[in-house]
Amino acid sequence: MGKQVTIVGGGVIGLCCAYYLNKGGHEVTVIEKGDITNGTSFGNAGYVSPSHFIPLASPGIVAKGLRWMLSSSSPFYIKPRMNIDLIRWGMAFYRSANEKTMEKHIPPLNDILHLSRSLMTDMKSELGNQFRMAEVGCFMLYKSTATEKHELELAAQAARLGIETKVLTGAQVQDMEPEVEVTVRGGVLYPIDCHLHPGDFMKTLKSHLQAGGVKLMLQTTVTGFEKNGNRVQGVITDQGKVACDELVIASGSWIPQVADQLGIHLLLQAGKGYSITYTDVEKNLHHPAILVDDRTAMTPMGKDLRMGGTMEISGINDHILIKRVQSIFRAAKNYYPNLPVSFPETDRIWSGLRPLSPDGLPYIGRHSKYTNVTISGGHAMLGISLAAGSGKLVEEILSGKKTSMDMEAFGVERFG
Repeated sequence: MGKQVTIVGGGVIGLCCAYYLNKGGHEVTVIEKGDITNGTSFGNAGYVSPSHFIPLASPGIVAKGLRWMLSSSSPFYIKPRMNIDLIRWGMAFYRSANEKTMEKHIPPLNDILHLSRSLMTDMKSELGNQFRMAEVGCFMLYKSTATEKHELELAAQAARLGIETKVLTGAQVQDMEPEVEVTVRGGVLYPIDCHLHPGDFMKTLKSHLQAGGVKLMLQTTVTGFEKNGNRVQGVITDQGKVACDELVIASGSWIPQVADQLGIHLLLQAGKGYSITYTDVEKNLHHPAILVDDRTAMTPMGKDLRMGGTMEISGINDHILIKRVQSIFRAAKNYYPNLPVSFPETDRIWSGLRPLSPDGLPYIGRHSKYTNVTISGGHAMLGISLAAGSGKLVEEILSGKKTSMDMEAFGVERFG
């Protein structure tokens, strides 16, 4: 017997939850404050990357982050401000960024990445590939010997997890990029990784869900909840009340504001990223790549090219720090000197907010305060990578099935 499920949040996580819940025979309503034409799920690098098995909170990240914070053009920046949530998040992040915690978190992150990667192949078959999913792997490219050493250690770690890697010299990387000059010391190719156009993926999902009877309430703001004891009976919005048997909160960087209305407090910060997208690039990349020394992502999307990066923890806002975008562009030109692109006008620069948990793992699961509230969020830079797996797990939880993997590491109350 299907349930009446209301999902708050129409980003890639919310829509993938809707996709699997609809498939599972539930009656689904998605409430979204925007109109599913922009947002964090649209302008990112579009990677589905099992190679990203190291959580964001890892050894050395704090020291590196403190060094980077001194530069306005660095890949990482925290805007200093007296904010109790930021301080609590920062303390939890600091406690998580150690070898022992990282080693504990790699297996569950690896499991959900592989679950998602496998499900994406199924989605491509079922939905049709209007979202330009290309299964050609992803490069980790490096210029310095120190970065090379680190990437080779990661490649060895990947091999121990059963992930295939190919270590290439600079000349071998160049052979795989016939259209553009590549100036690198070398790179590691992860053949299992794939990439897609995230905006097209969102549009495809939206159309599929509407055709399948999912109700999308767009341009709609959640203003409160109707509760009865330890159950949520309805979601109150500026467009009226929506009844629910089950509530899923999947509102990305806005999860704390939504959850607070239920007396649920989650440690989560918004990490701003930027991207620039070029259309009809005459001589383009054949493979996506992370320019590791500069923490910049490059994604060819058919004839288009997207470059993006940075992690700016400055609260929820859409201010653009142009120096940070210039550093992304400089990195791209540094690795691909004859790439036929120029720095764009400000109105062509995209920014979006990625929801960061303090340990680099998502929050997926029920909250003990209510019998019918499930949270799915905090996916950081792995939103597209983890969306299908997260949606599937949420459907399994709500349908009372055995989950596809152990969920303990993603507990929504793990920070108290």
